[in-house]
Amino acid sequence: MKVYEYLTSYNIKPSVQRIAIMDYLLKHKTHPCIDEIYLALSKDIPTLSKTTVYNTLKLFVEHGAAKMLTIDERNACFDGDLSRHAHFQCKVCGRIYDIPLEEKRDEEAESMIQGGFTVEEAHRYYKGVCPRCAAGNAQKS
Repeated sequence: MKVYEYLTSYNIKPSVQRIAIMDYLLKHKTHPCIDEIYLALSKDIPTLSKTTVYNTLKLFVEHGAAKMLTIDERNACFDGDLSRHAHFQCKVCGRIYDIPLEEKRDEEAESMIQGGFTVEEAHRYYKGVCPRCAAGNAQKS
């Protein structure tokens, strides 16, 4: 699906800047923060501002076209992958990885729903040391 159609499917009016930001999110699975997106796109779109990137990402999240990750207390990161998955952040390099989740029912959410709650979002975050950093530390020992 093209980015233009992707945005319209979420009732977002496509603009050059919105298309560029969503295209970046969908192509870069690095869970970028606002600064990373701004720095990557501002070369090709000189009129782009950090405020525009922030407001656009906020719009995407409000319309359900992207997710905001708050795994890192210092920076909000964004994810264009809307499939059900968890995230792992390496405490050494800071990289955020997608972790597959089984498609089985979420028992905790089911319990809350039965208790009268409406669950709209669930986030699963893990923190530790990634294999790459663990291998690097093992080589230094």
